[in-house]
Order: sequence, then structure tokens, then C-alpha cells
Amino acid sequence: MESALYIVPAIVIVMFFLSSAIKILREYERGVVFRLGRLIGAKGPGIIFLIPLVDKMVKVSLRTIAMDVPPQDVITRDNVSVKVNAVIFFRVLDPRNAVVQVEDFLYATSQMAQTTLRSVLGQVELDDLLASRDKINQQLQRIIDEHTDPWGVKVTTVEVKHVDLPQDMQRAMSKQAEAERERRAKVINAEGEYQAAEKLAQAAHVLAAAPIAVQLRFLQTMREVASERNTTTFFPVPIDLFGPFLNAQRGAPSGS
Repeated sequence: MESALYIVPAIVIVMFFLSSAIKILREYERGVVFRLGRLIGAKGPGIIFLIPLVDKMVKVSLRTIAMDVPPQDVITRDNVSVKVNAVIFFRVLDPRNAVVQVEDFLYATSQMAQTTLRSVLGQVELDDLLASRDKINQQLQRIIDEHTDPWGVKVTTVEVKHVDLPQDMQRAMSKQAEAERERRAKVINAEGEYQAAEKLAQAAHVLAAAPIAVQLRFLQTMREVASERNTTTFFPVPIDLFGPFLNAQRGAPSGS
């Protein structure tokens, strides 16, 4: 009976040591091991063995992390106040540096992204922010990656998601876009009138070279008018037809 009392605590102690000594890591996980406070290295994946009460392991995920950057109040180069948010994609390449070089690499990367977003967007104008989004994204990715590289963190992509403009700026941009559309419409209309005038001038030269073409055109126009079923039809008569009668009238004696 007394031996059973000793066996149960011994089994509990053995199970505790085994659970502390054997760790299983997934394929995307690494364990950074410290032995008596000194860095031993990164282990995994699979089964790893630790010395209980001597080794301490910090688990790090190597998967890509998508992190939202909270909306930031930014004043652009042309003094326009906007609110901008973004998303950043990054992953841990060196788990040892991610644990040793920085206290919390997730928080540090988030703070670095926020400060870089305000700094970079404060140096560009509003039109560039709206039109050159890809160029700004690449600049943000390069700057943030340079700062996080000593931490063993690789920033792969930074995307500006939304730019919130003030209401007065939205109205001004809407008026500008409307004025631009009206300008283009007037230019297109003027170009159409110019091209039509050129074609009419060319047609006039052709008709002047062939008088019979005028008569044919006249007959075609009359046919189109007749097909409309109009109750009244006007027949334009060329003044040249009355030339002989007018000349005869001028040549006749006044007494007759």
C-alpha cells in the first residue's frame, strides 16, 4: 500500500518531465530555444526535445501575416488633409532575430508601417496619391522592409486601401471632373464641325466641276421629300431658267 503511494507521484513527475521535454512543431512553426538564458538556435518542424527546467522555447510562425494599418491622418504636400489606411503583408524569415532583436515583432512592424505611411504620404501631392498608387505602394514596401530586415521580418507587399477625402475636396474634384468632361465635349463638337465644313467644301468643288451633278442631287432631294407624304411641297427653281425671259423683257420696246 505504501509503495502505491510513491508510485503515483513518481508517475506524475515523469509525465510532467516528458511533457516539458517533448514538443511537436507544425511544418510552418519553428521553436527558438534558450538554454539557461543563452540562445541555442531554432528547431523544428517535427518532434524536438528540451531539457526540463533548463531549456525554454519560444514558438514562431513562418506563415505570411496580413495586418491592417489603422487609418492615419495625413497632410499631403499640397496641404490637403486626408485619412488613409493600408494593409501590409509580411513573414518571418529568421525566427532567431524575430525573438532576440525585437521584443514583439508584430507590434513593432505595425508601428513602423504607421509611421512610414504618414511620412511617405506627407511628401506627395493629392493627385499623385490618387493616380500613382502603385508607385507609392512600392516605396512604402521598400522603406518598411529596410527597417524590419534586422528583425528577420520580410515585408512582401504594402497596399494603400482607402483614401478618405474631405467633403469640400470631393465637391471640388467633382466640379473639376465635370468641367473637364464639358471641355472635351466642346472640343469634340468643334472638331466635328470642322471636319463637316471640310467635307462640304470638297463637295462644293466637285459639284462646281460637274453642273449636271447638281441637277441629279436636286432630283434625289425631291424624291426624298416626296416620300415623306407631305401635303405641301416646295420646288426650288434655279434663277438661271428665267434668264432668257428677263433678257427679252429688257430688250423689248417700251411702247409695245
